[in-house]
This record gives sequence, structure tokens and C-alpha cells, in this order.
Amino acid sequence: GFFGVASREDRVADLFYGTDYHSHLGTRRGGLAVRRRGGYTRFIHDLTNSQFWSKFDHDITRMRGRSGIGVISDLDDQPLLIGSGLGTYAIVTVGRVANAAALKRRAFRERAHFSEMGDGELNPTELVASLINRESTFEAGLKRAQNQIEGSCSILILTESGIYAARDRVGRTPVILGAKEDAFAVTMETTAFPNLGFETTRFLGPGEI
Repeated sequence: GFFGVASREDRVADLFYGTDYHSHLGTRRGGLAVRRRGGYTRFIHDLTNSQFWSKFDHDITRMRGRSGIGVISDLDDQPLLIGSGLGTYAIVTVGRVANAAALKRRAFRERAHFSEMGDGELNPTELVASLINRESTFEAGLKRAQNQIEGSCSILILTESGIYAARDRVGRTPVILGAKEDAFAVTMETTAFPNLGFETTRFLGPGEI
């Protein structure tokens, strides 16, 4: 599951607790990224033998930012930091890219390149980023990714200007928006909202950005 927050004030605590609420949805990898003036701060940890909060409890003391995204997943390292013609951004994904092998072959024909995971497999989030980077705007790039991915993939992107949230086009995973007086949030489970003071505003529709 993933969680994102954007505010006029530092919201690292909301990001930490909001992401931790998704611990039951994944048990192998966890990551947080925040946008600060001048760049990004990111931490990723293996959660195989420990809980999310125990791994990140020290990291959040070194993080400052008014916007950020977090994820807990079963497989790949996230968030990724991507440098592209669209600018530098952080990205997380949740879902399954069923046609990853075909998209990878197509990318290689177009002379794209990727960083490999330790077991030689491609990080699916990096594959999604490669699709986004082929367009001139984040909105167009997200739409390209949604149209070309077979399966289900919901996406959060953290940029200089804010957070983009995109729900998978078949609507298999919920993506929910929330708000409080000075902040907005996006989550996959509303249980993350009440203790953080957010009220649910609406659910994104299938394929909505």
C-alpha cells in the first residue's frame, strides 16, 4: 500500500504513520521519500524480519519536507528517484504489470536502459517510470503508462510542484483522497486518516489522475 501527503508545513510524521498503517499489505520492503528545498531525502529498508516503524523510527528524525510519499510492498525497492526530461521525481507503484517482459523488450528496441535488481529482474516501478518519461508532461506520461500496462498498477509521483496520484485503469486498488485544514493526503486505506486528522473527500475513479 502507499500513502502521500502535501502541506504548507512539515508533514514527515503524517507520512510515517500514514504509510505504517499499510503494513499488513506488504511485508518485505518499505520506503519513504520527501521533497525539501533543493532536493529529495529517501530511505528504503528490508522489512522481512522487522516492523516498518522500527526500521524508520530513526530515519524520520533526519527527514524534513512539506510533501512526501511512502510505500510498503512485497517485492521491489521503492520509492525510486528518477532523473528525466520532466525533472527529478520520486515514484511508487502498487499492483502487477502482467506484460512487463513485452514492455521491457520494446524499451530495449528503442535503446532504453534500466538498472537491474539483485536477482537480475527488472524493477517494475522503473519500467513504469520509463513509460512516463516518454511524454512531455506527467499527466500525459501517466496516461501512457495506464494505457500500455496490462494488469493493475496505481501510481504516486512526488515532484517539485506536488503529488500526482493515478488509480489503475481497471479500478482493482482503491486510491482515496483526504484533507484537513492545511494538508491533503492520498492513501489506499481510509483507516490511515482518522488518527491523523484527515477527512475522506473522495475516491478516484478507475484510470483517474
